[in-house]
Amino acid sequence: MRHRRRGRILGRSPSHRRAMLRNLASSLILTERDAEFDNNEPKVKGRVTTTLHKAKEVRPLVEKCVTIARRSLTHIENARQFATDAERNSPEWKQWRSSDRWQKWCAAIAPSVAARRRALQLLGDKQAVQILFDEIAPRFADRHGGYTRVLRLAKPRLGDAGLQAIIEFVGVRDRETVRSEKPSFGGDEADSESSTEAVAESESSEEAAASNEAEADSKDE
Repeated sequence: MRHRRRGRILGRSPSHRRAMLRNLASSLILTERDAEFDNNEPKVKGRVTTTLHKAKEVRPLVEKCVTIARRSLTHIENARQFATDAERNSPEWKQWRSSDRWQKWCAAIAPSVAARRRALQLLGDKQAVQILFDEIAPRFADRHGGYTRVLRLAKPRLGDAGLQAIIEFVGVRDRETVRSEKPSFGGDEADSESSTEAVAESESSEEAAASNEAEADSKDE
């Protein structure tokens, strides 16, 4: 009998659980591929629908892989200054291969190669690793964590009524909070003008009343 405890499915071997999470993480990354002529084209790029428990379990793995790929971007940029645009096995390429620039390029690119091997160990899919380093990592170059989000779906899964959720990369379908502008009424200016005129009229009436009183006093004298 299978028991559920703190959102984790027990009763499975650790190797089976790791393989399940690895496949789910690879599937999420592979949705970012260019699948125009693919028979198995993803419905929405950067999004996978699964159970709520699996989405919460796989999220740390995806975050870790993206962090590994993002940190390797600095080493790739440093290695470009020692790289060459010559075609492989051409005389220019062979000359570059025997120069000191090749040694410096190897030293600069080595951390990136190690990062790719680590990501391949975690994901187990070469195509997913390539998409991770070439497309996803540059997108989050200025972001430190929080690359994915889990959204719970209201509709349960048919069959076992399991809780469903989607896990997706942030930055594509984010909600933008727009503050509403303060409403401006067309009668504000007219009201201000009318109030100014009313004040002017009251001041003129007070002055007229004061002058009349002064004339009456002078006549009495």
